[in-house]
Amino acid sequence: MTRLAIFDCDGTLVDSGATIYAALKTSLEAHGRAVPPAREARRVVGLSLFEAMAMLVPDAAGNELEALAETYRLAFQRLRLAGEVEEPLFDGIAELIEALASDGWALAVATGKSDRGLRHCLETHGLHGRFVSLQTADRHPSKPHPAMALAAMAEAGAEAAQTVMIGDTAWDMGCARGAGIGAIGVGWGYHEADELLAGGAQVVAEGPADVLRLARTLVGRAA
Repeated sequence: MTRLAIFDCDGTLVDSGATIYAALKTSLEAHGRAVPPAREARRVVGLSLFEAMAMLVPDAAGNELEALAETYRLAFQRLRLAGEVEEPLFDGIAELIEALASDGWALAVATGKSDRGLRHCLETHGLHGRFVSLQTADRHPSKPHPAMALAAMAEAGAEAAQTVMIGDTAWDMGCARGAGIGAIGVGWGYHEADELLAGGAQVVAEGPADVLRLARTLVGRAA
């Protein structure tokens, strides 16, 4: 029976917060909106762009939110073309992916990134071929909706009881709980441990080295 580990990307696999904040700052300033501190802005990481902008600019109408999202996309593309996108793997992630694969787990990603953004990120780190399913905001509603997790399970041929989601935000944990799969929060990303637990995390990993052990524990008893 397939055991599946579904990873979030930003804040879980890679530390993309600085680049995301730079693109957010460009977008908000271009539309005359106040720019929140980086710590506050990073709380929306993991949401799809429209939902992220709605959280940052709650009084904006739908057309402005769409414009903000498009300006963000263009700003991020310019950073990529200029070679200024910084998305380093968190320490221990490469070893975690290898350990899970060696233990027989299939791997997937469910992220608020676009298809192009996720492909670029994974190819940069030589990881694109390690994942059997890649689910993005291009084809699904934003987390915490469970659509991405359900699609990853269907593509991998995994049952809920044999699947865990690994992520750094309450949105990831809500996605996992909505899909009825194990929920592992990570302590190195953009939400605090208490937020992860409130969002539905069953456990919180302090570091990547803890994840395989926790995943083994949760498989077979996901709610």
